Amino acid sequence: MVAGRFAQVQSRRRARGYLLGLLSGSERKNSWTIAEQVGDLSPDGMQRLLNFYRWEADAVRDDLRGYVLDHLGDPGGVVVADETGFLKKGIKSAGVQRQYSGTAGRIENCQLGVFLTYTSPRGRALIDRELYLPKTWTEDRDRCAEAVIGPDAEFATKPQLARKMLERILAEHGREAVPWFTADEAYGDNPGLRDWLDEQDINYVMAVSCDARFTTPTGPRRADELTASAPKRGWQRLSAGQGSKGHRLYDWLLINPGADHHLLLVRRSISKPSELAYYLCRSTTPVPLAELVRVAGSRWGVEETFQFAKNETGLDHYQVRRYDAWYRHITLSMLAA
Repeated sequence: MVAGRFAQVQSRRRARGYLLGLLSGSERKNSWTIAEQVGDLSPDGMQRLLNFYRWEADAVRDDLRGYVLDHLGDPGGVVVADETGFLKKGIKSAGVQRQYSGTAGRIENCQLGVFLTYTSPRGRALIDRELYLPKTWTEDRDRCAEAVIGPDAEFATKPQLARKMLERILAEHGREAVPWFTADEAYGDNPGLRDWLDEQDINYVMAVSCDARFTTPTGPRRADELTASAPKRGWQRLSAGQGSKGHRLYDWLLINPGADHHLLLVRRSISKPSELAYYLCRSTTPVPLAELVRVAGSRWGVEETFQFAKNETGLDHYQVRRYDAWYRHITLSMLAA
């Protein structure tokens, strides 16, 4: 599928060996252990693949994305934006700093990667990635140069990185490649991303904060205010998909604020009714509540996708510092997964 992206025979052989190493049963999957898997006496060859050989990780990513859409594409497919942390020591790895990592559940010295996952009834897979560069990096050009981050690299928020990846899908595969989009509050609360999705006519169900404002005929109202004033008979118990312990059952409420095309979807815990979650919804055609619930629930499976790639194809096992080397390892890990 991607052999043609490696013009040199040596780089093609190394890439094949690297992929086989990522697919092996080895507990750790870095340049040292992968070199051992293919019979090399040192990791030098694998490190050259990540750092110096001439090949475009973005071209391999494009091939991977096309392969996933060809095999998993579905009218009910959902593109999910989410991030995961990569714990690191030191200050040299591109983008590393002390920052909150949802993976660790606390502030840690880490890198953050923003990913797109495609999920459908046929399966799910990672299809794109961007390394988050904090302002402490983009404002320090010497530090960037040391990590081989180009002079044109600018600070971008995580929602902006998600939009950048979505733009790539639309440019290459068209609007039909993104039947639905979903993400958590960090993305749903971002007005720039919301407005862009509206402009592109993309259907979405994104989590938002309780104080998210919705336009009503009487003026803007908060999500929690609209929920409190809604009729109690409007709640319906539905499954948001299969979990490790069976169906994820919640009570759901759909509210039409009435002044624009946005809807408010509310999730309520069955065991703890005070626990509510809010979603901003937009659809180009009317859809049933169960469909919006399905899209909202598709985000939960992404954490399992991250965990699979980390455990089985070494997504977080790399030992590289360079910006381009991060993309190369991550892309090959996604391909192996």
